[in-house]
Amino acid sequence: MGFLVLLSLLPIFILFIIHIHKTKSTKRTSSIPPGPKPLPIIGNLHQIDPSSPPHSLWQLSKHYGPIMSLHLGNIPTIVVSSARMAKEVLKTHDLKFASRPSFLGVRKLSYNGLDLGFAPYSPYWKEMKKLCVLHLFSSQRVHSFRPIRENEVVQLIQKLSQYDGHKKGVNLSEILISLANTIICKIAFGKKYAFDYEEEVELGNGQKRSRLHVLLNEAQALLAEFYFSDNFPLLGWVDRVRGTLWRLDKTFKELDLIYQRVIDDHIDNLGRPKSKEQEMADIIDIFLQMMNDHSFSFDLTLDHIKAVLMNIFIAGTDTSAAIVVWAMTALMNNPRVMNKVQMEIRNLYEDKDFINEDDIEKLSYLKSVVKETLRLFPPTPLLLPRETIQNCSIDGYEIKPKTLVYVNVWAIGRDPENWEDPEEFYPERFFTSSVDFKGNNFELIPFGSGRRMCPAMNMGMVTVELSLANLIHSFEWKLPNDFDKEQVLDTQVKPGITMHKKIDLYLVPKKRKP
Repeated sequence: MGFLVLLSLLPIFILFIIHIHKTKSTKRTSSIPPGPKPLPIIGNLHQIDPSSPPHSLWQLSKHYGPIMSLHLGNIPTIVVSSARMAKEVLKTHDLKFASRPSFLGVRKLSYNGLDLGFAPYSPYWKEMKKLCVLHLFSSQRVHSFRPIRENEVVQLIQKLSQYDGHKKGVNLSEILISLANTIICKIAFGKKYAFDYEEEVELGNGQKRSRLHVLLNEAQALLAEFYFSDNFPLLGWVDRVRGTLWRLDKTFKELDLIYQRVIDDHIDNLGRPKSKEQEMADIIDIFLQMMNDHSFSFDLTLDHIKAVLMNIFIAGTDTSAAIVVWAMTALMNNPRVMNKVQMEIRNLYEDKDFINEDDIEKLSYLKSVVKETLRLFPPTPLLLPRETIQNCSIDGYEIKPKTLVYVNVWAIGRDPENWEDPEEFYPERFFTSSVDFKGNNFELIPFGSGRRMCPAMNMGMVTVELSLANLIHSFEWKLPNDFDKEQVLDTQVKPGITMHKKIDLYLVPKKRKP
């Protein structure tokens, strides 16, 4: 019995020896960024609140500075929390920070890094990005999808009108996930797919969500999950004991079935005339054609297509829905701002039932509301993690290859050096500022910057502005009578790479009187 106990403790003892060795090596390197002293084995994991990592890291950065060194288990990590340091990472030394770490959840869901968002920096990634930007995310393509976006938002307003004055309100979080999913499917896949996931499931707390929403939330959580296999390789078996690997396999198989169904549908329709809704070749048509032509520099497989579909399906649905939910939450918490943005829209377009994409260009206050939402509620508050490719010197500190790098854009958006009264939701701050979110102003980088900046930013933001403008224009909004305001408008977040509101947003729409 005693032997078995000693044997079970052997991995921990080995990890402790490794930690001692690394600690000694670290001490010999005095030029690493400052940071809290790591504990044996776990490093600094105990100092990060899993319910709010950006906030935990922000608090630590107040003590250790805008570039901070940590150990997440056995992984050397730096966190940057200022606009100046973010510029160093994302612009000055962008190439040296251009790769991605290969974490277990990411590897599984991205078909071992064959996607666009999580793939390591390589000739493959560059070729895949060029293809996706050209055929899906270019300005011309984004503009060509305008009829799809406008038609779906019209249907959204019609659907919400059925709940005019409904006492229990509507689950706006759920409805906006459905809207974003429909738009992204029609744009990327050629038509809407129900995937047999539209029925609602009971969550056990009185809330209901569609199976699709639950699946997307689970995928998001698993992409950001803590895996012992990543941080303590000798303790990787713990992931299986905890059930994490079972969850990962189950989610992967469900998503794989969705991707396979979409691809099979396209294969079955090859050579057939397209409907009016499907006049343009979508991204899957293009991939399948390139498979047949062998026009890639490598053998393109269905797994390559599925990996890119994962990015489109998860990131494309999640981020735009999350931004609109946070914007509506902020507006409900700030009646002055809500009234002002409603007056701007209605004074300009009083006689119109629908605000189209051309109309939005004249809505400067609405655009400021969106910017302010992105400042306080960035869709990916730590961006996607980066990994260094080679040695780099920043601010006199040496950053070694294979270092994990997080850019805390959530903290940058609250930095008093950049923003006056940073915790206040005050869109007027952008009236006298040229700061934008397109990657050139590092005080506001919700979509990143440089080579690994989100390529779908323009497509997502058009959907955000269009849907938000029409929600504000078409309805007066209030809380359901039997709901607790503090709870409904709370800003706690769910675990995951994308920052979703923890408690779904239920609101009562009251149709605007002409």
